[in-house]
Amino acid sequence: MKQGRHEKILEFIAAHEISTQEELLSLLRENGYPVTQATVSRDIKQLRLLKTLSGSGKYIYKAPKSETEGLSSKFDVLLEESVVKMEAVFNQIVIKCYSGLANAVCAAMDTMHFQGLVGTLAGDDTILVIMRTEEDAQNLCALLEKKIRA
Repeated sequence: MKQGRHEKILEFIAAHEISTQEELLSLLRENGYPVTQATVSRDIKQLRLLKTLSGSGKYIYKAPKSETEGLSSKFDVLLEESVVKMEAVFNQIVIKCYSGLANAVCAAMDTMHFQGLVGTLAGDDTILVIMRTEEDAQNLCALLEKKIRA
């Protein structure tokens, strides 16, 4: 049942501009899937659906083209909305975030598998990133800065 529902959700978001869980819930119910809003919410998370800006100017659900794309897009948004500043020092990067957001950014960063990343450590508003080399730190810092300014 769940697999069929997931396939139907992917079919719906490919064919329609769906911008809310309520719209998706309604389409599922109309097509014989007696689901609750909580189920739709779980399905959206399990499918790793993204909200992207459509050509008509509204945010709609979209399936990532790949697992990496989904993670990368979410990481980019989190980074852009959470990071205040960052600086590379030798083989380390110090990232300052808004209060309470460092753990989320750090956890997302750990899933990205950046080249040369040895480890991360997060506090409430600061992340310490340890890289293998000074060059790795400079490269990652430049990449993250670019993502923030995008």
